[in-house]
Amino acid sequence: MNDSMTDIARQMAAAAEAMMTQAGLKRHTLPFDPFAIAEASGKMAMSLAARPADLMAIQMNAAQQWGEFWQKTLSNEPGQAPRDRRFRKSDWQDDRYYRALRDAYLLASEQMRDVVGLADGDEKAQAMSRFLLDQYLNAVSPANYAMTNPDVVQRTIETSGANLVGGFANFLEDALSGDGIVQRRSDPGAFEKGKTIAATPGEIVFENALFQLIQYAPTTEKVAAEPLLYVPPLVNRYYMIDLDPSQSFVKWLVEQGRTVFVISWVNPGEELADKGVEDYVLDGIVTAAETVKKRTGESADLFSFCLGGTLVAIALAYLAAEKRADLVNSATLIGSLVDFSDMRDWSAFVHEGHLDALEDHLEGQGFIDSLELQRLFAAMRANDLIWSSVINHYLLDKPAPPSDLLYWFEDGARIPAAFLKSYNRDLLHDNKLAEPAGFEIGGVAIDLPKITTPMMVIALKDDHVSAWDAVYRGARDIGAEFILGGSGHNAGVINPPHRNKHGYWTGGKKLPESAEAWLEKAKQHEGSWWPYWTEWLDQNGSGKKVAARRIADGIEPAPGRYAMMP
Repeated sequence: MNDSMTDIARQMAAAAEAMMTQAGLKRHTLPFDPFAIAEASGKMAMSLAARPADLMAIQMNAAQQWGEFWQKTLSNEPGQAPRDRRFRKSDWQDDRYYRALRDAYLLASEQMRDVVGLADGDEKAQAMSRFLLDQYLNAVSPANYAMTNPDVVQRTIETSGANLVGGFANFLEDALSGDGIVQRRSDPGAFEKGKTIAATPGEIVFENALFQLIQYAPTTEKVAAEPLLYVPPLVNRYYMIDLDPSQSFVKWLVEQGRTVFVISWVNPGEELADKGVEDYVLDGIVTAAETVKKRTGESADLFSFCLGGTLVAIALAYLAAEKRADLVNSATLIGSLVDFSDMRDWSAFVHEGHLDALEDHLEGQGFIDSLELQRLFAAMRANDLIWSSVINHYLLDKPAPPSDLLYWFEDGARIPAAFLKSYNRDLLHDNKLAEPAGFEIGGVAIDLPKITTPMMVIALKDDHVSAWDAVYRGARDIGAEFILGGSGHNAGVINPPHRNKHGYWTGGKKLPESAEAWLEKAKQHEGSWWPYWTEWLDQNGSGKKVAARRIADGIEPAPGRYAMMP
């Protein structure tokens, strides 16, 4: 019944679209399918309706929990403070009023998640239901409202309400900007590419239509024979690994005596709409590796992040099939998936209806805009990337502190239509990389288990994009070594040793079937995984040192034109 209603709604929308086309009106497209969202909600409701006994059990348990809640609240029992950054101010624990609001909200949230968790059916519909519920629960948190947030109440008293007037002005400015509400406000002059961020000295030494290749200037007399080549994801600029100099991964590697090359992808417009996965692998990664070998005489150690790592794995399988595996000495994939069977809540968007809507949307502009991608990523971490800004800018009327990582996040890039279509359909939806020879590049079948290049896979324990146990399974299936770093998708990568943060786990070369079994026996270390990784590079290298490679033929200084493109 639910499917029939959705089909009827889609037919009515198609008829309205046809009428608009006949009338010569411009058709507005969306990068998602609203009917798929309604369909997922309907499936959840029908599934719950078929389980009255389970619902009754949850209701009985909820009644007991609310009884315990009121008993503790009225007797002023503080209990233990939750580990939730939204409620870190002491008033949330020490003040009876705010504590009751917080605990009631968290209890109701837990109960609603229990109800949604009862629903069965396909994983994509369940993931969409969880996503929608999380958006609602994030929005109704008492931390997001003026009268129920102790910080806002205190500031309103201090400023006689001027913060709310200024915050409303901020809201109107954002609403009228056309870029959507909740724009992060910080010091616009805090960072400048090439000067205070992406500032490690280097030169562009090669470029084509897809990328510029940066080579960084050495700071040591001798360097490791094998050069490093970094492959970033397409959705972000390369300089996550070259943020503020105090935490620049690039600067640290150069100081360790490494010759570092970095791919800086172009920010594509409609002129590159037909560039697909094959182009980025062959004209991008393979061409870059060939250029590095030509310049240094040595095969590169590739390291990559997120989507960049997925592309590197494809490139390695391509080179192995073409008997050219020696072009790469080793490869490291950080926070990267090669098996997309378990994408957690991201699977909500790998739905036939959403893919059709996105492809229709891409047809009109030739690319997915960086702002659209940022909205999706922000929604997946709404408390950190949306509601924290609502509180700061609309309620407190305060600027956010400068953050090099968030500056980088907001400096996004577009992705060509052809690439996104192939990536979404072939890799995410159909999971063709998990099949032997299920995917092709340049007419060559891609079979990941046939990669012979030494590989290291690094997952991040709190990663919200690439769940660490899913990354682990990919490492196990392709025969790679494995490290688990602390913290999340971005912050876990940028972890300089002098800060001694986050920690990491190692467990030897043999990977058991389950990630949990590996973690149970793994050894935990303090500090950064960077030195451990460079030791691994040494173990898989020649051990030779050569004279530092000075740059005499640079095209232009780093970060280069492509990184500066709007």
